[in-house]
Amino acid sequence: MKSYPNLILAWLWILLGFISGMALGMFFHGENWLGGYGSFKRRMYRLGHISFFGLGAVNLLFCLTVQNFSLSGSLIHFASLAFIVGAITMPVCCVVMAHFPKAHLVFSVPVVSLITGGILTLMEVIKL
Repeated sequence: MKSYPNLILAWLWILLGFISGMALGMFFHGENWLGGYGSFKRRMYRLGHISFFGLGAVNLLFCLTVQNFSLSGSLIHFASLAFIVGAITMPVCCVVMAHFPKAHLVFSVPVVSLITGGILTLMEVIKL
């Protein structure tokens, strides 16, 4: 299985990490911006920004693992989808949580997706 969707997402997410960092950086000097440095809202925005880099790296590592070890099959396909869903939903959930803190269960979507992708990938790597 070719993991090009994960490779494209990885580099897109890294680029979005740079762009979101630039956007946040334009306002970070404001002491009370998004409720102040320690506010929940500001922390969630920062987490969303960092998730672009982290999950971009996870998708890049997944892609390299699949290609270097010629992994294929339905488990790898589902792992690929799980990493993509986790990467897309994590920053969205961070922004949702910043504005609607009671919606904390929304984080189960990216977390379960990423854990699933990790388990499926590990299962395939162990088979080597």
